[in-house]
Amino acid sequence: MGPTASGKTELSQALAERLGGEIVTVDSAQVYRGMDIGTAKPTVAERGAIAHHLIDILDPREAYSAARFCGDALRLVREIHARGRVPILAGGTMLYFRALTDGLSDLPGADREIRARIEAQAAAQGWPALHARLAAIDPATAARLHPNDQQRIQRALEMHELTGTPPSALYASRVQKAAIPGRVLQIVLSPPERSTLHRRIEQRFRQMIEQGFVDEVAALRARGDLHLELPSMRAVGYRQIWRHLDGAYDLQEAIACGIAATRQFAKRQLTWLRGWPSARWLDSGGPDLTAEVTRLLHVND
Repeated sequence: MGPTASGKTELSQALAERLGGEIVTVDSAQVYRGMDIGTAKPTVAERGAIAHHLIDILDPREAYSAARFCGDALRLVREIHARGRVPILAGGTMLYFRALTDGLSDLPGADREIRARIEAQAAAQGWPALHARLAAIDPATAARLHPNDQQRIQRALEMHELTGTPPSALYASRVQKAAIPGRVLQIVLSPPERSTLHRRIEQRFRQMIEQGFVDEVAALRARGDLHLELPSMRAVGYRQIWRHLDGAYDLQEAIACGIAATRQFAKRQLTWLRGWPSARWLDSGGPDLTAEVTRLLHVND
């Protein structure tokens, strides 16, 4: 586990080579086909050398949930064990990791009528106004959401309207669905200095631009059946480049906004991870991380 640009891909591949492993990707954006550069997806050559799972399994029109991820990941872990290999779960979607370790909340399903009404209210009043309404209903949930986080504000208000219960209380009632079979070593990979992570994020985003990220988003936009409210297109970076293509701002502004959004995303990831009870933290710039993880595995035997 770790924030974006912390080196998870490189470490997981090195571990897979040393331990005889296969990688189960824990990433809510890498599941989508055609979203390669902006998600920092492993290359075709890397996937050919080491088995990677849960990459390129969906079209960007489709949705993927934590519940579906849990079912897929647990099935894959069992299959990898059956082949006598080591499953390595690697990625940055903390909700998916939490669902695996703590189970899923028993939450109400979506209601199209309520969602449409909330969207109409947001169009008239603005999402910050709906965020203020949520703060009056459930201060705990509102405190962890940005006032313009449309998807999560909408979902929180929808759940409250459906149940009459604050969303934070619903999320607190976890239902343990299943457990990862076997012994599990949890590693958080992150540089100790925030400035180091910020520098890596900027370097990687600019590298993505050089690799053709704008063209990738342009191809998705040109399909005509995708829009910015889809879960796939809410992936960090894609929205900013899409809005540049819409003429909202020039490329340099889009790059600056994309870097800022990625840094905010990394901050949220670190907030999740600091509350993780069983993880070992490793400095992503440390010497021979593969050997250190291997040592930890033997220590825990």
